[in-house]
Amino acid sequence: MEKGMNAYILEKFGIKSQDIRSYSPLVLAYIGDGIYDLIIRTVMVGRGNSHVNNLHQRTSQLVKAHTQSELAGVLMPVLTEEEITVYKRGRNAKSATMAKNATVADYRRATGFEALIGYLYLENQTERLMELVLTGLEKVGGWESLLTDKPCH
Repeated sequence: MEKGMNAYILEKFGIKSQDIRSYSPLVLAYIGDGIYDLIIRTVMVGRGNSHVNNLHQRTSQLVKAHTQSELAGVLMPVLTEEEITVYKRGRNAKSATMAKNATVADYRRATGFEALIGYLYLENQTERLMELVLTGLEKVGGWESLLTDKPCH
């Protein structure tokens, strides 16, 4: 297994790795939300210096629940059984909150997507995580919005 950022962080802070199968799907979604956001922000900033407001507006289009829901939909055919199980646990989790400007269906699918991202991150499956994000963005047209100034959706 590759050593991902999660393993590195835990090692540096002297924290023993936990069995993530015991984590609630909402905990997986919590960390997955941050990781997905970090990936998108890293790509945006990596393109070069830009106005922060422009970065924020374009990033927001890709990290919102509707876009994450679309990503989940296009990725389903390429997910492993284990990944589908994690996604479904996240999608079916009962959350006390809901994203503004999102339908219940989009929010639930987005939570499943975030749980999958969190799971892959905590399992140090960085290569697979990046493969899925890139594939999903390519399929929904989000990748082009990262490379141009055109808005996604």
